[in-house]
Amino acid sequence: MSKSVRQGVGLPQEWIRKKREGQRLSLEEITAFVEGVTSGAVTEAQIAAFSMAVFFQDLDVDERVALTLAVRDSGRVLSWNHDRLHGPILDKHSTGGVGDTVSLMLAPMLAACGAHVPMIAGRGLAHTGGTIDKLEAIPGYQTGVDAAHFQRVVEQHGFAIVRQTDDFAPADRRMYATRDVTATVEHLGLITASIVSKKLAAGLQHLVLDVKCGNGAVMQDAEEARRLAESMVAVGNGAGMKTSALLTDMSVPLAWSAGNALEVQEAVSYLMDPASRHPRLHEVVMALGSTLLVQAGVCPDPSSATAALLSALDSGSALSAWAASIEAMGGDPKVTENPEKVLPQAPVVRPIRAPRSGVLSGYDVRQVGMTVVELGGGRTQPDAPIDRSVGLSQIARAGESKKEGDVLALVHARNDTEAERAGHRFITALKWDQPEDVPHVLQGRIDGSPH
Repeated sequence: MSKSVRQGVGLPQEWIRKKREGQRLSLEEITAFVEGVTSGAVTEAQIAAFSMAVFFQDLDVDERVALTLAVRDSGRVLSWNHDRLHGPILDKHSTGGVGDTVSLMLAPMLAACGAHVPMIAGRGLAHTGGTIDKLEAIPGYQTGVDAAHFQRVVEQHGFAIVRQTDDFAPADRRMYATRDVTATVEHLGLITASIVSKKLAAGLQHLVLDVKCGNGAVMQDAEEARRLAESMVAVGNGAGMKTSALLTDMSVPLAWSAGNALEVQEAVSYLMDPASRHPRLHEVVMALGSTLLVQAGVCPDPSSATAALLSALDSGSALSAWAASIEAMGGDPKVTENPEKVLPQAPVVRPIRAPRSGVLSGYDVRQVGMTVVELGGGRTQPDAPIDRSVGLSQIARAGESKKEGDVLALVHARNDTEAERAGHRFITALKWDQPEDVPHVLQGRIDGSPH
């Protein structure tokens, strides 16, 4: 690709100056800037200057929409043959947390209800787990298939989950790499463009966002999380994709497990057995699922959407849909029958016991996640190797009374030394006998309707 900036629109330094002075950039200027990022005509120094100008002067909604669409159009954008589909194209996106295995259950549940879910997911980083790392614990599962294969599986089986490849939103990767080293990652408009552009590139008609707050979330402050949700909802709708959001709490682990293979095993149990479903996890799954089914017109109201989702669970159709999708992606479908025989198992499993009696009132969730990272089940640098067998299971729910010696979790480790170290770290993440109630998991909704 030629390293030149679109003629007749100006030069990168002019757009940077305009934004530095607080002026509004036009659609054409933003599009030309992103085209220059993609071609290499815009330098890293100019990306850094642009990002810093935006950081201090902000982007209005129209500018955010323009930036998002330009980043989407910097690479492949999937188009769908609606003659081969029997329902709407939709997805969810989570800002991440500990035990957030929602995608693994919700995608097949939505498919069983007649929707199509082309999910382009990510790997875990720092204390948050990643859907792709979880799926790659399934022997043979290919997360990097070509677009034609991905679309074929979505058309035939209702959903597929793959990792982002280099041809999706390449401008975002270059911009993010520069933002990462220039202290401009946190800007809500730039975060919005990064996330929403990739969802638009999947050709979605509908999106629901799960924006988390609390000590285990990326956006810990509830108001900051709400502002991010409002920004993404406004931009998604402005770009022609019906978008809404739920604000959910991540101040306690969302599930019984944290760790890649362990979360896959929990997802199978969730789809199989009502008694195994973690109450907070189930509430989030059902809230996201019912929101999407109503938003997309599959169901007329939340109660009928809830009934449809429960029917997909109780009939076994969601589990069957997952098995079929796993097999079509090269994985071993027997994982949905006997996950413990298919998934990698850590050689050491030992209990973590309560050091005292009292009410387990809460967690430092980030430290719970970092316990999994320290075991080898997460990463602090992108694409670093991980051990998918390790982690935590049977994590105790906050708000319960415990006696000294009660089991608070099981640690799955490569050896006794690592198990003991993880146990100590987990213990430091516990909060005892604090008067505050555990926050409700659903903290709010943003539907994108005009105010």
